[in-house]
Amino acid sequence: MSTHSRLSVNVNAVAMLRNRRSLPWPNVTNMAAIALQAGAKGITVHPRPDERHIRRSDVAELAEMISTRFPAKELCLEGYPDASFLELVETTKPTQVLFVPDDPAQTTSDHGWDFGKDSELLKDVIAAAKSWGVRTSLFVDPDASEPEKAATCGADRIEIYTGPYGACPAGSPASLKELERLLATANAAQAAGLGVNAGHDLTVDNLPPLITQAPFIGEVSIGHGFVADALIHGFAESVRRFRRALREIG
Repeated sequence: MSTHSRLSVNVNAVAMLRNRRSLPWPNVTNMAAIALQAGAKGITVHPRPDERHIRRSDVAELAEMISTRFPAKELCLEGYPDASFLELVETTKPTQVLFVPDDPAQTTSDHGWDFGKDSELLKDVIAAAKSWGVRTSLFVDPDASEPEKAATCGADRIEIYTGPYGACPAGSPASLKELERLLATANAAQAAGLGVNAGHDLTVDNLPPLITQAPFIGEVSIGHGFVADALIHGFAESVRRFRRALREIG
């Protein structure tokens, strides 16, 4: 087992809980620090235009906290590449930016890019992010034909949308069918020279089959499932639970 972490904790749900009241707690930055201290690789946030969970002020605080207290850890900004989001990426200079094709009103990211329609946009925004020294990733559907299209746009990595897999009971026939699609996409990304990330509805139960067959996955971004687990086990212990599921620690 490796001590290297692949877990990036998405703290959007923490921010959503905080935003229910006009109070400064739970403190997003402090909870992120607990996750990093416990062994998470990094923190992911998706600052939407309406700031219904993560706020721009949170992004600044998280970036400052990571740079001063955890300089070896990573910050990933996720979002649709409109002018406001690109300005935030340029200003913050996170380790990684994940471009997603979300409508502002969407509840969560639930589909990959339409490369036939959006390739020119993606080429431009990827070039901009790279000029700022930011690693780039594109959200793609679990389809083996998609990684090559992402590579053509200039991306460094893809993040495979694992929602259909996560929606199946772990170990069920439907789950195994979706796992085959994920593995085919991950292998195609490797063949295209891309790094491979994965995210959406991943849990301590459905991670082991995925990571066992695709140990080259560099990062998993987990938010809803992580926070649900942490309500029972606590933030630090959930980091350890997910890292055990990732075969990183015993």
